[in-house]
Amino acid sequence: MRRCLWGAAVILGLSLAATPVAYAESAAPARAPQAGPLPLERLFDNTAVSDDARPGEADFDGFGRSLSARDLTAAGWTPGRALTVQGARLTWPRRAAGEPDNVRADGQAVRLRGRGDALAFLVAGTGGGDVSGTGAVRYANGSASSYRLTAPDWRTGPLATKAVALPHLNTPGGRLAEKARLYVVTVPLARGREVASVRLPRNRGLHVFALAVRPSTRAWTGTWAAATSGYQAVGPWTDRTLRLVVHTSVGGSRLRVRLDNTFASAPVDIGGATVAVQAAGARPAAAPVPLSFRGAAGTTVPAGAQAFSDPVGFDVPADAGLLVSFHLPGTVTAAPVHRLAVQRSYVSEPGDHAGDSAPDAYTSTITSWPLLTGVDVGGGPGSVVVLGDSVTDGEKSAPDADRRWPDLLADRIRASSAVPRYGVLNQGVSANRVVTDRYPGDGVSTDSGGVSALHRLDRDVLAQTSARTAVVFQGVNDVRWGALADQVTAGLREIADRAHARGIRVLAATIAPCEGEALCTAAADAQRVAVNAWIRDNDEFDAVLDFDAVLRDPDHPARLRPAYDSGDHLHPGDAGLAALADSVDLGLLAP
Repeated sequence: MRRCLWGAAVILGLSLAATPVAYAESAAPARAPQAGPLPLERLFDNTAVSDDARPGEADFDGFGRSLSARDLTAAGWTPGRALTVQGARLTWPRRAAGEPDNVRADGQAVRLRGRGDALAFLVAGTGGGDVSGTGAVRYANGSASSYRLTAPDWRTGPLATKAVALPHLNTPGGRLAEKARLYVVTVPLARGREVASVRLPRNRGLHVFALAVRPSTRAWTGTWAAATSGYQAVGPWTDRTLRLVVHTSVGGSRLRVRLDNTFASAPVDIGGATVAVQAAGARPAAAPVPLSFRGAAGTTVPAGAQAFSDPVGFDVPADAGLLVSFHLPGTVTAAPVHRLAVQRSYVSEPGDHAGDSAPDAYTSTITSWPLLTGVDVGGGPGSVVVLGDSVTDGEKSAPDADRRWPDLLADRIRASSAVPRYGVLNQGVSANRVVTDRYPGDGVSTDSGGVSALHRLDRDVLAQTSARTAVVFQGVNDVRWGALADQVTAGLREIADRAHARGIRVLAATIAPCEGEALCTAAADAQRVAVNAWIRDNDEFDAVLDFDAVLRDPDHPARLRPAYDSGDHLHPGDAGLAALADSVDLGLLAP
């Protein structure tokens, strides 16, 4: 009798070095020559997942250890289920626990078709540290390109970039209370060419569970986005509707929204969902328009996965408030959130009130954005993505007024004929750093400083809808907490390199002064000055925005100009944020 099936969906992961251990299968005999490209499932030669009652039926790492089918099911992953991950539809193998479910990379040719901007691989390594190799993509026109794929280790890889962390390993001796990790890694494709096949690297410690072409998003422009800054206790909410207020940068005649269950360990159910233009508070200007998810009124978003709503005809005005409402029919005690919304949103009394035209049911307010991470409009020229910390996130800007400097930059773009009307996506996270994680990347935490810019780059910039240009304005939190200039500049260099590999322009902004704030010591300022000198004098970036020069006091350059200081000597107030937006040469945003 066929055993119960299980499955998985995951999100983007990167890797950090880990201590190597022996890999028992590294000396396995070479694979026999392959006649031609085959579907990935025809190449499965390893079993990673076992039933908890029969752990001996799987051996993922050559030492008898395996993933728990029960834990995967608890994360909301089912076999054969196609799920959107970083914009790519990855299908977990339709295999029972104890059956082959992954490929040990050994140069196999995989049949795969599609056009897009990246390949997405669901992977894990079993070498004790990062395992890497070089593969190749064959295109339908006969051309080829190479790629470098790195899989973090399933036991020691970084939690900050994992797709999911399962609470146990299965071993021949029983369950081991140790987290198992799975990752999704993306690599760039030649734009505009149709993929015909993919040759895997040669490294048998690199296991591939699924791969897919991520389609281009050029038919869409991001009009609003927010980065997930942590996984925090909420509510608890049972049978409640959230009505979240967001502000558009550009308009369009079609719309879709994106929900992300980032960092989660359990699925979340979404009931009815709607969108409306905001009149005031929780009151819509007209009856909310229903949203659907693959034709259904609601959806379940597994741990670590995301869901896009189906495109809907909707007149989205530029520079306007939208109400995105969705019903949570179950009990939600923790959720991925963007903590610093600088915007009031609303929580209803019990029931599905997503379609309500009156605001009466929305009796509570919140100042964060749970689950919702993006709103896209049809067409348009693409988006500018701003990767930043609290200054970008809007700390000290006027609440409910959309006075963050990226908001004001969007105002200037709309009013200008010098550049296309790009969407502006604010991916600022208060307290965020370039090279160090504040939130550990797993579990419920009170820290909402997010994982580092390096660890969130793929999700928050490279996978954003039609990203054309990235503006990087970070580093002050690194130097305030003791990082050296060389560490920060190495991180900024890596950001530029990875973005350029995806065809995205990168603008770097110098770090603003902050003398007078408790952690902005003379030693920290010396590191800040060194980072800024490097930014100004190197060619790693397509252009430099000298925000330090804009904000500093000309009579005391280590301090903010008094007229721009919010009062804490670290964050500009509304006048300083406006000065930042006004200083940007809009011509630098265009390719």
